[in-house]
Amino acid sequence: MFKLLLIEDDATLFTEIKERLAKWSYEVHGIFDFNRVLEEFIGLKPDLVIIDIQLPKFDGFHWCRLIRSHSNVPIVFLSSRDHPTDMVMSMQLGADDFIQKPFHFDVLIAKIHAILRRVYNYNTEQSTSLKTWCGATIDFEKNLVSTPDGSIELTKNEIYILKLLIEQKNTIVSREAIINSLWNDQRFVSDNTLTVNVNRLRKKLDELDLGRFIETKVGQGYIALEEHTSL
Repeated sequence: MFKLLLIEDDATLFTEIKERLAKWSYEVHGIFDFNRVLEEFIGLKPDLVIIDIQLPKFDGFHWCRLIRSHSNVPIVFLSSRDHPTDMVMSMQLGADDFIQKPFHFDVLIAKIHAILRRVYNYNTEQSTSLKTWCGATIDFEKNLVSTPDGSIELTKNEIYILKLLIEQKNTIVSREAIINSLWNDQRFVSDNTLTVNVNRLRKKLDELDLGRFIETKVGQGYIALEEHTSL
């Protein structure tokens, strides 16, 4: 049974979401002291976090940032705020998805299913946990990219996107193919979400001088190049 942490201060909505998810055998926990969100997260060790932006004391972005400093657990934002910058901010902080209120429960459940299936079945499907690319070693189990100059830790989405690209290196992978593979159903995902994830991946890879090997092919998709290769 997967443990979910639902960080939502609307008691009525919290109860409704918990009851709906319980029907799918998810164990849902809430926060009762919004001064101790991080402490409760660390103590619970949930498999997935659902978090609202507007919360007492500190907003959801604050807690997402702190959770990300401790864990790569999947994070889904659930918010009535509809400004594009809110979605962009959530993705930049390492969230896996953003669902706007009001929402259809079937969409929420489908997204949770897809994320958990992707994250927790992912490593068991790896033929190997290590791969080399452009002089770097990629550890899929630890979500690490390492070179002699250092290492960076990626989120589950970022490591999955990188895996898709380097498995088909020197070949353009369409945006649609990545969306279908990553989120399973592109109807539930904005095109901008993929852009933000790829840009964040490239920015992290820049720390190891690897970002230049992930290229955008306008109107087509993305390509992972081998060193000294140019298309």
